[in-house]
Amino acid sequence: MASLRTPIQIDRPGIPPLEPSDRLTRDEFERRYHAMPDDLKAELIVGVVYIASSVRYRSHGKPHIILSGLLLTYSVETENVETADNATTRLDLDNEPQADLLMFVDPQAGGRIRISDNGDIENGPELVAEIASSPINIDLHAKLNAYRKSGVCEYLVWRVRDNEIDFLENVRGEFVPILPESDGVLKSRQFPSLWIDKAALLEGRFPDALKTLRAGIATDAHRHFVSSLSDKLKVNRRNRSDPGVV
Repeated sequence: MASLRTPIQIDRPGIPPLEPSDRLTRDEFERRYHAMPDDLKAELIVGVVYIASSVRYRSHGKPHIILSGLLLTYSVETENVETADNATTRLDLDNEPQADLLMFVDPQAGGRIRISDNGDIENGPELVAEIASSPINIDLHAKLNAYRKSGVCEYLVWRVRDNEIDFLENVRGEFVPILPESDGVLKSRQFPSLWIDKAALLEGRFPDALKTLRAGIATDAHRHFVSSLSDKLKVNRRNRSDPGVV
């Protein structure tokens, strides 16, 4: 949802304010960002600073809360899977977005991200989701490429103005569409049993979307997935307690 807007001035001697379209290194971006007001949302995409515009109810607020409700429900029901809202993600030296939503496997259970000492997520998570009000939004262009190159496994973009949802998976470094099943349900490859009722989302029917999600969570595939993550966690913990174990 990032866009360009007028910079917010700060009173920190020696630290310039973040300004939209600035070209900065990640270290300089973080230095300036940490000096800005806490309610500011800024992103570094391909070395360029973007500052979030105002958020409107229909074009962002409502779809965001519906999708976050689904992902949160899935993560609550899936041990060793976590979800986050607007978390800073350090993809590489030129890209530090704050995705609208993301979901990842606990790194101790085999997930691909790591949590830095200051609490930032590093590396591309298993799933990223963005709400894009416009088809020319950065979410569908520069940010998409940044996620792809960093190895994000799945990328969901809700194009509000087009009343469409794109669900993409990373196959050998390229994002390709995950097509709906015959019943219109989008099924994650990365998170077995994450079933997304596309029509219910687009029509704002959260109870129906939640019903479809819970049907996926009730499958054997979900139980096997949870069990596999638990097994990986136990192995990693055992290896850490006894470095000699292979």
